[in-house]
Amino acid sequence: MSSYTALTRGGAEWVPEFVTAINQEKCIGCGRCYKVCPRDVLDLIDSDADDDEDESASAKMSIKDINDCIGCGACGRVCPKTCYSYAPLAA
Repeated sequence: MSSYTALTRGGAEWVPEFVTAINQEKCIGCGRCYKVCPRDVLDLIDSDADDDEDESASAKMSIKDINDCIGCGACGRVCPKTCYSYAPLAA
């Protein structure tokens, strides 16, 4: 088996793609992906910015536990900056 294959409720084959990276240059720290993730995969990290700046502008999303990703892709669908990279699970 070269990759993990699942079935939809209707019986169609589906190859889940799991998060592999977040582009930190594009991330605006909005937290939308954190809110929709059904697992404990993501974490919002505050950067070392001045106190005068807006908190969301100084925060970046990071991958907390890549092994807990279930491949649903919800994080990428809500990301306004398309920061996420995905890949199927190779066996």
